[in-house]
Amino acid sequence: MEQNIFQFIWFLLWGVLWVVYFMLDGFDFGVGMLLPFIAKNDTERRIMYNAVGPFWDGNEVWLITAGGATFAAFPTTYAVMFSSLYTPLLLILFALIVRGVAFEFRGKEESFLWKTVWDICLVVGSFVPSLLFGVAFANFFKGLPIDANGIMHGNTLTLLNPYGLIGGLLFVLMFVVHGAVWLCVKTNGDLQKRARKVAEVFWVLEVVLALVFLVASAFATNLWANYMKYKFLLIIPAIALVAYFAIPAFLIQGKNWYAWFSSCAAIVFTVAFGLAGLFPRLIPSSLNPEWSLTIYNSSSSPLTLKVMTVVALIFVPLVIAYQIWAYKLFSEKVRPAFLESEEAY
Repeated sequence: MEQNIFQFIWFLLWGVLWVVYFMLDGFDFGVGMLLPFIAKNDTERRIMYNAVGPFWDGNEVWLITAGGATFAAFPTTYAVMFSSLYTPLLLILFALIVRGVAFEFRGKEESFLWKTVWDICLVVGSFVPSLLFGVAFANFFKGLPIDANGIMHGNTLTLLNPYGLIGGLLFVLMFVVHGAVWLCVKTNGDLQKRARKVAEVFWVLEVVLALVFLVASAFATNLWANYMKYKFLLIIPAIALVAYFAIPAFLIQGKNWYAWFSSCAAIVFTVAFGLAGLFPRLIPSSLNPEWSLTIYNSSSSPLTLKVMTVVALIFVPLVIAYQIWAYKLFSEKVRPAFLESEEAY
C-alpha cells in the first residue's frame, strides 16, 4: 500500500492510547495486588477499594479504545495479534471480568468468607493482566515467530522466553509502585505509612529491572536501531530514568501528587521507549524481517484513516475532559467516615 501521513498519525495515536491505558489502569492494578500486603483490617481494605473505586472502569475505556483503534486502523495486525495471542488475551479478559465483579459484589454480604473470595479475585484479576500485558508487549518488541501469512509458529509457552518474562515482571513492579504511590495520595495514617514503605522498597527493584530491560533490549530486540539512527529519540529513555528517580525524591518530601505524576511519566516513557524503537513495525517477525507487519502493509485505506482521524479529533478530547473532571471530583483522600455513605464500596 502507498505510504501516507495518516499511517504515521495512527501509529502515534495507537501508541498514545496504550501508554495512557497503562498509566491510568496501572495504579488500580497496583492497589489490587497490594491489598493483602498493606491492609490490616476490613476498614483498610475498604479504603483501598474506594481509593480506586471511582476510577477503575473509566480507566478501562482506554483499553477498549486502544483495541478498537488497532482493529480499525491496522486490521491485519489486529487479526494476527488476536490469533497469535489468543490464550493470554483470553486470560486477561477473564481476569478483568472477575476483577470488575469483585468491586461490585464484595460489599453485598458481610460474611468473612464472601469478602475473602472477592479479595482473592481482585488480587488475581490485577496480577494476571499486569504480568501478561508486560509479556505480550515485550514479545511484540522482540518479534513473534510469524510467517508470511501471519501464522504464528509456536504456542503460549513460546511467549514465556527470558525477555518476555523480564517485560512481564517490569510491568508488575511498575504497577505495584504506581499503586503504592496512589495510596500515599489517597490515604492517611498507618495505611499511608505502609504504602510509602512499600513504594520505597519496590522502587529499588523497579529501577534495577528497568535497567535490565534496557540492556536486554539491546540483545533480544532491534529496538535500539531507531535510537542509533535518530539520536533525538534518546530523550525518551532519558526522561524515563529521570522520572524513576523523581519518585522517591518527591515521596521523601511528602509531595505525593508529584511522586505519582513522576510514576506516570516513568510508565509512559518506558512503554514509549519500546514503541519508538518498534516504528514503523507493529509486529516484527522473528523468522524473517520481510514478514513483519508494519504500518504500511497492515493499515486500512487512506479514506478510512482520514475519517477515523476526524472522529478521534472530536471524541478523544471529550474522553480526556470527562476523565479530568472525574479525577478532580474524587481527588479528596478516602477517610473512614466516607465508608458509611451509600456510594462507598
